Amino acid sequence: MRIELVKRSQHSTFFALASPFIAFALTLIAGAILFAAIGKSPLTGLYLYFVEPLTQLWSVHELAVKAGPLIMIAVGLSVCYRSNNWNIGAEGQFIAGAILGSAIPILMPGFQNFLTLPLMLLLAMAGGALYAGIPAYLKARFNANEILTSLMLVYVAQLFLDWLVRGPWRNPQGYSFPGSIRFPDAATLPEIFPSQGAAHYGFVLALIAAIAVWFFLSRTLKGFEVRVLGASPRAGRFAGFSTKGMIFLSFMLSGALAGLAGIAEVSGAIGQLREVISPGYGFTAIIVAFLGRLNPLGAIVAGLLLALTYLGGEAAQISLGISDKVVRVFQGMLLFFVLACDTLIHYRVRFVTAISGEARNA
Repeated sequence: MRIELVKRSQHSTFFALASPFIAFALTLIAGAILFAAIGKSPLTGLYLYFVEPLTQLWSVHELAVKAGPLIMIAVGLSVCYRSNNWNIGAEGQFIAGAILGSAIPILMPGFQNFLTLPLMLLLAMAGGALYAGIPAYLKARFNANEILTSLMLVYVAQLFLDWLVRGPWRNPQGYSFPGSIRFPDAATLPEIFPSQGAAHYGFVLALIAAIAVWFFLSRTLKGFEVRVLGASPRAGRFAGFSTKGMIFLSFMLSGALAGLAGIAEVSGAIGQLREVISPGYGFTAIIVAFLGRLNPLGAIVAGLLLALTYLGGEAAQISLGISDKVVRVFQGMLLFFVLACDTLIHYRVRFVTAISGEARNA
């Protein structure tokens, strides 16, 4: 017997809208089973993950700090995925943007005025876009698989960052520890509420990016091209839309937003360039993009939810003494259930017996 997926002639609008909520509910059930399997109270574990981080003001600010890069990267990835271009290397573009944007305060520490921060943001966007342009060019020119090329470039960026902060960009006053000099105030993203918490304007930039890209996709001709080429490349070609042009547009827009998220993280949350600047935002943002239904506005809610798993994971590690890998398990289960629900909405499962060749639908 074999299992086949048969495309449905039409799918349920209700279940399409409810899919993220169903996926989240299934994640909670699977999470409870996971906690029970490792000998921890399921109710306590889920409370620490999803409730406790919202009960304290400082946790809400930390939620905004972690949600900002997730939202911004996911918004860019939504454009890529809706155009049927699979950018898996946002983590590398995040790092590339952080590196290029950090060049100003590191190489020109005396350049401190009102232009410093805007130039850093622009350079970061350029760095992320150019780095994303590499897999875009390889796909457009040689039809190389963009999943592999973008993913492999992540490790190039990580190793290059490690070399920089241990070598030419290392702080000479840092007692041989890896890391650049601390950024001056002119090169630091200010906090939204300085007297209340650490949330900085990177979160505001993420919200602006989500609204701008939503408008781009839903109200402009180029956004219409993204949707058409993603849904039916053949129809897009008949309409005269450029497939290669869309590859570059989607990748470089996605890379620019990932680079902007990178410099916002370095300039706003960290304050210097370090050998590790991301807990995996570029990969987690893939989950955010799909949980948000590849909608920039949906990415805001999904980004806050995934940021909550980071904070909840830290709380659970301290209170329950569990591994930080449990956070990854939660995020992985959420992505699995999101994709599973979407698959069952658009396809039905058919069991085919090998002997009789008869099929049964489920």
